[in-house]
Amino acid sequence: MSSQDNPEENLPAEQEHAPGAVTVADEKNPFADPGLPPHEHRVQDIDEQAAKRSERTVALLFTVSMLATVGFIASYVTIGIDTSVYIWPIGHISALNFALGTCLGIALFCIGAGAVHWARTLMSDEEIADERHPIEATPEVKAKVMADFKQGAKESALGRRKLIRNTMFGALALFPLSGVILLRDLGPLPGTKLRHTIWSKGKLLVNMNTNEPLRPSDIQVGSLTFVKPEGLEEHDHDFQTEIAKAATMIVRIQPDNIKDKQELEWSYQGIVAYSKICTHVGCPISLYEQQTHHVLCPCHQSTFDLSDGGRVIFGPAGHALPQLRIGVNDEGYLEALGDFEEPVGPAFWERG
Repeated sequence: MSSQDNPEENLPAEQEHAPGAVTVADEKNPFADPGLPPHEHRVQDIDEQAAKRSERTVALLFTVSMLATVGFIASYVTIGIDTSVYIWPIGHISALNFALGTCLGIALFCIGAGAVHWARTLMSDEEIADERHPIEATPEVKAKVMADFKQGAKESALGRRKLIRNTMFGALALFPLSGVILLRDLGPLPGTKLRHTIWSKGKLLVNMNTNEPLRPSDIQVGSLTFVKPEGLEEHDHDFQTEIAKAATMIVRIQPDNIKDKQELEWSYQGIVAYSKICTHVGCPISLYEQQTHHVLCPCHQSTFDLSDGGRVIFGPAGHALPQLRIGVNDEGYLEALGDFEEPVGPAFWERG
């Protein structure tokens, strides 16, 4: 039987009593307030030595937090970004990241643990009942607030002093820009780095596996070879950054099978060079089907036709693979005749 079925006279009547006071059940109020349980003293409340121990424990936790913060700063300054350390069972990881994460975690944990231990052992834990009361202001207070607001608006003369009003709004609108400007220090601006690679006129096409420049005779019909620009070495500090844009694949196709006129003009004896970076999300393309001249991205199966301008024939990629114009130098080696004519990889928001 629900409470809605009870007649109104059978519902418990409200009784005024002191906060936390115990009421006795009767016929009119069958749901008595049992009151608060008796307060039990902690050992710190009755033993000053125990309280001192808790105080020292809290102080120790806060001190450890301070030392961890100092360790965080020292690690950031002294540990090199390329330094690695072996941590079982994780393996080799960045020493800087490990030190920063460990110090920061200890600092935050000790602050939280110290605050919790302080509250549970030293601060008062006696429960006190506080009766609820309306939080709405009385009509008299509301009327006074509105009257004061109208009086203040009238005395400010914002309606008549338009010059002051407009300049104030301008100052308030521009002031947050100072905080936005500080975001500039989060890192260097990208500039046009996404639009260009290190390929340039005269750079030789170097085999990624043998690290040797290639001649046209080294490329067989139906073969796929990955190349990098001359001068880019794996031990270079920015190797990963540069190869992520400059990675290129070359294939040799019978000139009669090349369907795109510009592709034929930018090739050399049927040898064509295309960006290896998929135009969907930037995965490296590695699968080539020599009968159809199609290349497949293994991530999301975007498929490109290297005999027809690298256009997309299947998958989520948004545009064709950029082609690198190539030729042969006086020594008979394949060389680039410039950079890619368009940005490699996926499109980005500011791409024109």
